[in-house]
Amino acid sequence: MSAPSVGRFGDPTRPAVVALGGGHGLSASLSALRLMTDRITAVVTVADDGGSSGRLREEMGVLPPGDLRMALSALCDDSEWGRTWRDLLQHRFATDGPLDRHSVGNLLIVALWEILGDTVEGLDLVGRLLGARGRVLPMASVPLCIEADVRTADGRREVVRGQTQVALTSHRIEQLRLHPADPPACPEAAAALLEADWVVLGPGSWYSSVLPHLLVPQLRAALVETAARIVVTLNLTPDHETEGMRAVDHLEVLRAHAPELSLHAVIADPASVDDVGELAELCAAMGCRLLVRQVRRGDQSAVHDPLRLAAALRDVVEDYLGDVGTPSGHRAAGT
Repeated sequence: MSAPSVGRFGDPTRPAVVALGGGHGLSASLSALRLMTDRITAVVTVADDGGSSGRLREEMGVLPPGDLRMALSALCDDSEWGRTWRDLLQHRFATDGPLDRHSVGNLLIVALWEILGDTVEGLDLVGRLLGARGRVLPMASVPLCIEADVRTADGRREVVRGQTQVALTSHRIEQLRLHPADPPACPEAAAALLEADWVVLGPGSWYSSVLPHLLVPQLRAALVETAARIVVTLNLTPDHETEGMRAVDHLEVLRAHAPELSLHAVIADPASVDDVGELAELCAAMGCRLLVRQVRRGDQSAVHDPLRLAAALRDVVEDYLGDVGTPSGHRAAGT
């Protein structure tokens, strides 16, 4: 991956950033990125098969809209107008009938897809309604199914199918697959990766929200080809699917699934790393810098603080611009 020049960034205060993920993890990333720039593209996992999204996907054969809705809500304009429409999109019905637990946003998005006949156009229209500081795109043009090979506690090998089941598994995940195996990427998402200055991968459910992006061939090729610098934001705590995994294990799994991927930096919260030295050594072996920063909320809850995460991401960007501006083109990376 060739290094972009300083001039490639144009206005360094408004870098073009693509954030990959899904669910609450992607929302956390977008809440931080919107404090840095308005040139944001969220590329969202489309494998959800549970809840309102799963029901709409099964009944209508559409992309699951829930994670797309959450990303749009995270980018809404910080005004009464934007917040009102965000709250409307996130509102869920509580009834004894068929609308129970459906969110208004999911129904609105699917209705626009049906009226317009174009997934991206429908999402862009909702984005305009929200005054969104960026764009939200699906990672693939068709609904996907996640399948994982897992190893049980007694050593048996089993297959777990569906994003919901993968996210809830308590067994050790060894390998991940998508069905269809060669899904068509959303063309606009692949183009955004090639045109980006920065790409942010994570936080989020590692196997069911983050890694699936690497299994879509056109997105994977764009991630390898892009001149953008790739930053990985590690999770604050393990979830069901990563129970027992350390910070270093997350990076090892990422490297195993995409060994050709070139990383620029890894951001980790100190309370989430049991051995900073080991993680720093792995980052050095992968050719990237480790930044250990407190990025969780001040109450120490397992939630990313938008201001702190934005500050860490801004440090990555500013340090890189300083590096390429030096006569040697780089300077030593610190922890």
